Amino acid sequence: MASRCWRWWGWSAWPRTRLPPAGSTPSFCHHFSTQEKTPQICVVGSGPAGFYTAQHLLKHPQAHVDIYEKQPVPFGLVRFGVAPDHPEVKNVINTFTQTAHSGRCAFWGNVEVGRDVTVPELQEAYHAVVLSYGAEDHRALEIPGEELPGVCSARAFVGWYNGLPENQELEPDLSCDTAVILGQGNVALDVARILLTPPEHLERTDITKAALGVLRQSRVKTVWLVGRRGPLQVAFTIKLREMIQLPGARPILDPVDFLGLQDKIKEVPRPRKRLTELLLRTATEKPGPAEAARQASASRAWGLRFFRSPQQVLPSPDGRRAAGVRLAVTRLEGVDEATRAVPTGDMEDLPCGLVLSSIGYKSRPVDPSVPFDSKLGVIPNVEGRVMDVPGLYCSGWVKRGPTGVIATTMTDSFLTGQMLLQDLKAGLLPSGPRPGYAAIQALLSSRGVRPVSFSDWEKLDAEEVARGQGTGKPREKLVDPQEMLRLLGH
Repeated sequence: MASRCWRWWGWSAWPRTRLPPAGSTPSFCHHFSTQEKTPQICVVGSGPAGFYTAQHLLKHPQAHVDIYEKQPVPFGLVRFGVAPDHPEVKNVINTFTQTAHSGRCAFWGNVEVGRDVTVPELQEAYHAVVLSYGAEDHRALEIPGEELPGVCSARAFVGWYNGLPENQELEPDLSCDTAVILGQGNVALDVARILLTPPEHLERTDITKAALGVLRQSRVKTVWLVGRRGPLQVAFTIKLREMIQLPGARPILDPVDFLGLQDKIKEVPRPRKRLTELLLRTATEKPGPAEAARQASASRAWGLRFFRSPQQVLPSPDGRRAAGVRLAVTRLEGVDEATRAVPTGDMEDLPCGLVLSSIGYKSRPVDPSVPFDSKLGVIPNVEGRVMDVPGLYCSGWVKRGPTGVIATTMTDSFLTGQMLLQDLKAGLLPSGPRPGYAAIQALLSSRGVRPVSFSDWEKLDAEEVARGQGTGKPREKLVDPQEMLRLLGH
């Protein structure tokens, strides 16, 4: 049998004497069972990287794809990262749902790879394994006082208001009047916007009930976003416009930070130019009568502090909580992308009662058997092929680092899918049948793990939507995995 078919799935599978007719698709060998013709592939992680990878792999006419997810619910950062007031960004869930409804795709939630099942066990059950589990940690500030109450990562804060189970105990104290966010990326903007948006504007979003209750009691009036470099180096995008137009809040920008910028922006790429022009106008132009009146009546404010690098979180007199941040004043050295912030020797203290670090997400190693670069926080790979481990692939943030938007991840995941299918065609993956989910299901069952299927998720989805209807919300998210499993009768 094998002598006729060799490696059975690629063009290279055909013995030289039996090439298929030009323009035809090989029908593989008739005496192979369906099981043997089916490349069994699994994807670890059900966020954008996982679903987009699966979507591309399903272009193969026989491939079967299983998606494993540690949460009982799918969609990763689309559910737990995208801000509640950006529902349009969550529309990709419709595409992912179509993928999950394919007869050759299955979702298995409530399965933690590395704990409930190992990567080597997956490799034995599947022809190929793709790791797409994202960046579930945050980069630490590594400064004194970081452990004080009143300091938390922006990642945990986002998880808290978006219903990520592991962050539901966060209980941020919003009884202070000033919050400082260390970092000037889009996540920092999201956090600042949620802190300053009038709660009645969030009532019709999918923000959690608990978070909305805490935000209603918030006394935070001023939010500072602090960055080591200048206006030309901010990491956030034109999303800044929403902050500038935020109801009940006014911007605080120091015109001095923008001196000489007008000449420098002529050479920069168009998106950066548009963003810097928006900052320049906001900082230096006198607002029109309507905008001036709006700003004058605003009870809250937000500002950007440039050329400042955090050195220490300052404790309150009794040492029990954060009371401010000590910042080193910086200046820029170098040009273009190589521009770096160097300390001038001056220091400045910024009083606050809440410190949120937003200097980046970070991936964790999933299994001792998988190579991991802990410095870069990625799995070492070449175009998605994990180095030195044939049959193992990666996509998304764990492949390239936590940067870019959903569209970036889509392109990146399609590329990994393409590489895997090329390897399949070239006969570089194991030949012969693999049991796929049947083998993993037996292992999970013996370990007392009950996976959640996509139709189970649709029951939870319907429950969330029903709970939201009473209060005019698109859904009221379930935040307790145990409650989810109870509702499913697990």
